[in-house]
Amino acid sequence: MASNQVLWFEVVGKDGKKLRDFYSKLFGWKIQQDTTSGFDYGMVQGTGGGVGGGIGTSPDGSAGFATFYVEVNDLDEALAKAEKLGGKTVMPATAIPGMDLKFAYFSDPEGHVIGLSKGMAAAAK
Repeated sequence: MASNQVLWFEVVGKDGKKLRDFYSKLFGWKIQQDTTSGFDYGMVQGTGGGVGGGIGTSPDGSAGFATFYVEVNDLDEALAKAEKLGGKTVMPATAIPGMDLKFAYFSDPEGHVIGLSKGMAAAAK
């Protein structure tokens, strides 16, 4: 898969179950509870060419956010470029235990949080 494509979306907040119920009923999404990561998180399968995603409880208990993830070749390079262009690193490259997957967050100049991933394309197969 080519780099710089949107591969995943995420909605996290204070009550993951409530969010999953809301989006499941609103869009008819089938959400499978993730039992491997230790997080209160459910996976939404992409259908009809759409990207998959996840809905859950914010790990730090904050009000949360909605974002999308862009697959890149080098997380640190992408974060550095975002900062050079006026963005800010929100979370540095972080590995997902037990998976060959890393992710990071940056905010754009207006404060919107965007995710970056390395390995999500392979993990989604």
